[in-house]
Amino acid sequence: MLSRMTNEPEQQIGVGTPDAFQRLWTPHRMAYIQGENKPTGSGADDGCPFCSIPSKSDEDGLIVARGESVYAVLNLYPYNGGHLMIVPFRHVADYTDLDAAETVELAEFTKRAMRALRTASGAHGFNIGMNQGEAAGAGIAAHLHQHIVPRWGGDTNFMPVVGHTKVLPQLLADTRRMLADAWPPA
Repeated sequence: MLSRMTNEPEQQIGVGTPDAFQRLWTPHRMAYIQGENKPTGSGADDGCPFCSIPSKSDEDGLIVARGESVYAVLNLYPYNGGHLMIVPFRHVADYTDLDAAETVELAEFTKRAMRALRTASGAHGFNIGMNQGEAAGAGIAAHLHQHIVPRWGGDTNFMPVVGHTKVLPQLLADTRRMLADAWPPA
């Protein structure tokens, strides 16, 4: 199949014109791209998913663990399998607005998330961080959330680099169950 490839770009006209690419369709990503379930405003009552998730069961909300002031939840649109977020229950936008107890528990849950991901999936490393404000890339800027993205040697391959597609080997419900079972006690 690759023998037909050349250095010259080939114009594809119509849906039936063959080329050397196979397609992996990920229509569920369109909800994220189009902003589905994105809050309509900055208040807690403006459709904030991070405020509504805790009222659901752990299974329905994809919650891995709950603390006193924060919870760990799977990202609906993960960069890698096991992509978690640590979210304060309180609707707060800025890291500097967290109180001392929230700051400590967010840090402790980050450590526990790393341990759970190492136990459950053998993660080799992590990208950990938060985007503060829309200008910094926060998808939901009104409610603080910290990302914990597990990484493995060689996990960046041609799919995300060339195809702008991430292949996830497990359903979110199965990943939630696996991480909840591996979540270390306080």
